Amino acid sequence: MSQHSRPHQSSAAAPLSNTALSPDKDADMPATEKDLAEDAPWKKIQQNTFTRWCNEHLKCVNKRIANLQTDLSDGLRLIALLEVLSQKKMFRKYNQRPTFRQMQLENVSVALEFLDRENIKLVSIDSKAIVDGNLKLILGLIWTLILHYSISMPMWDEEEETEESKQKTPKQRLLGWIQNKLPELPITNFNRDWQTGKALGALVDSCAPGLCPDWDSWDQTKPVDNAREAMQQADDWLGVPQVITPEEIVDPNVDEHSVMTYLSQFPKAKLKPGAPLRPKLNPKKARAYGPAGHREEAKVTANNDKNRTYSVFYVPKVTGQHKVTVLFAGQHISKSPFEVDVGMAQGDSSAGVGEVEVVIMDPSGRKDTVESTVEDKGNSSYRCTYKPVQEGQHIVYITFAGGQISKSPYTVHVGEACNPSLCRAKGRGLQPKGLRVKETAEFKVYTKGAGTGDLKVTIKGPKGLEEPCKRKDLGDGVYSYEYYPTTPGNYIITITWGGHHIPRSPFEVKIGTEAGPQQVRAWGLGLESGVVGKSADFVVEAVGDDVGTLGFAVDGPSPAKIECDDKGDGSCDVRYWPTEPGEYAVHVLCENEDIQFSPFMAEIIPAPGKDFYSDKVKAYGPGLQSSGLSVGKPAEFTVDAKLGGKAPLKIQAQDRDGNPVDVQVKDNGNGTYSCSYTPRKPIKHTVMVSWGGVNIPESPFRVSGDLWMGHAHKWPPPIEKTLFSLKFNFETFCILKLG
Repeated sequence: MSQHSRPHQSSAAAPLSNTALSPDKDADMPATEKDLAEDAPWKKIQQNTFTRWCNEHLKCVNKRIANLQTDLSDGLRLIALLEVLSQKKMFRKYNQRPTFRQMQLENVSVALEFLDRENIKLVSIDSKAIVDGNLKLILGLIWTLILHYSISMPMWDEEEETEESKQKTPKQRLLGWIQNKLPELPITNFNRDWQTGKALGALVDSCAPGLCPDWDSWDQTKPVDNAREAMQQADDWLGVPQVITPEEIVDPNVDEHSVMTYLSQFPKAKLKPGAPLRPKLNPKKARAYGPAGHREEAKVTANNDKNRTYSVFYVPKVTGQHKVTVLFAGQHISKSPFEVDVGMAQGDSSAGVGEVEVVIMDPSGRKDTVESTVEDKGNSSYRCTYKPVQEGQHIVYITFAGGQISKSPYTVHVGEACNPSLCRAKGRGLQPKGLRVKETAEFKVYTKGAGTGDLKVTIKGPKGLEEPCKRKDLGDGVYSYEYYPTTPGNYIITITWGGHHIPRSPFEVKIGTEAGPQQVRAWGLGLESGVVGKSADFVVEAVGDDVGTLGFAVDGPSPAKIECDDKGDGSCDVRYWPTEPGEYAVHVLCENEDIQFSPFMAEIIPAPGKDFYSDKVKAYGPGLQSSGLSVGKPAEFTVDAKLGGKAPLKIQAQDRDGNPVDVQVKDNGNGTYSCSYTPRKPIKHTVMVSWGGVNIPESPFRVSGDLWMGHAHKWPPPIEKTLFSLKFNFETFCILKLG
């Protein structure tokens, strides 16, 4: 479990209104008709941010919120949140196990009374609104808590408590603090001015000089990369949790409340020991002054070594006493300014007297894009350096006393800079738990965009010996790996690019013992893929007579609410709701052990578009009815997708024995599809119909095992009529985003 866990929840959020809020009317967003739409993008971002803010405080009491709309309804998490924020206990007792609605209402009333005693005023929020999941009012409640406990309460180091400051709203105070931190940037708001990510880098570097020293040279056309760099440094070394994601904070649709929630954490940020602070010597801040105020130009070049040193050189044009001033973060470094006595130049006995000059021509033929430096090392030797800014063939011209030296010009091919942080690895073979011996474990490494480097993968088993693995180049910078563990225990998988670890490397994988006889199996589209914000569905079926306790867990970029519907026939429908795209590991557990092939790896993609409506697709016909089919004869049904928009149709079917059943599909060209399959045995068949990767209503369809055998007689009652006693245990886990 990574320390950089980023819990996400992204159900559509409702707008905050003045009736449900807030001592800070200044911070309200103007509500236009577009803003108030149910699918307004800012609402999703706001609910995500508020949920993560709550979870950052709740984690110290081992509680968390997956769905802000529903998880406060029993009052327990709300009470826990208030006790953590206030560092006080509730004024009166509450129900520890609120199983009935009246108990839930009482618990929420206890929490609201506590807020009233704390002089935190709420308007139009009562216990019924929280219990019934009124998202609009719940968001208003959370924003009020954020204003009171994260923005209004702190007495910030740089802030003096004056009559003027007391008159300011929390928004004005926070904005003023940031403006004081960033006098070189025109920060006037909490949305537009943060969209390039550079202001975040500037704020991080202002709080800890040297943490993001190069923010002013960041490419503003790559806002997500900029924000990710700044926010990760703030998370790692300043203790500023990422309650909003880099993608969200640079989104033009982001709302002020979300950005304020994140930025309000900076005033109390403290630098942790061991932070990788990097000196920044701005060429404009390195100067050499000669006699009578004569000023020399100094050039600064990063050496890109592990000590993060810089080379500085200047060419004195007059003799005499020179002073060299070196500033870091606007302050003199130790012993600055330095005094240097410059004498007359000495001629060289072999080459004569002259200057060495270096000019670099880049691949496009320009000679003014690559900066070069020449350092006189004495004894007629010079150290020349240059820093290419693009890939391709460069031509290096070296002249002495105005003439080219022997063998000049030189041709140099420059490759893309190696950037292991842009590599990604994912797959079942890297999952921390669930894998077993004598099962092939697979994963992929993605190196596209990571520059030039050598990819190396080593796998060490429980005895510390290197395990064999197969590698295959899939093209486009993607490589697949397979290994076959034979000994239970911990395996360490190290992945490096250009000699440096990629993110999350080394991976620790716990391999379990060999899978024995299985009591259940799982299948369905939700174990392979899914769509953000939609349910991903699959089926779990009993194989043995004594199933025991089932459990489910989902690891991935976001937490996922899980539901299970016991069908009473030895099977159940399971669905979960991922709220961010990416790879999810779906664990199906029996008696707390992963079943064979668990975890299943599902790739969750963004929703295809607004004209996609899986809930409006219908399937009907005799082939989906509970009885009346004949073995050996086609069972037909129709899928009507006229109102479903544009999306692919997928149908999966299995019989009770776990055998896949082939379904023939014909596109009728009018939004409907004619489908058929042929039962081969008189046993139960299950058919799952999905549209655009999302299960349609009523699916999966179960066709009874009471099938007719030909036209003769009814087959005896099949085995699946035996009743199984199933117990369900639901779990949801959240780990670091893979990749």
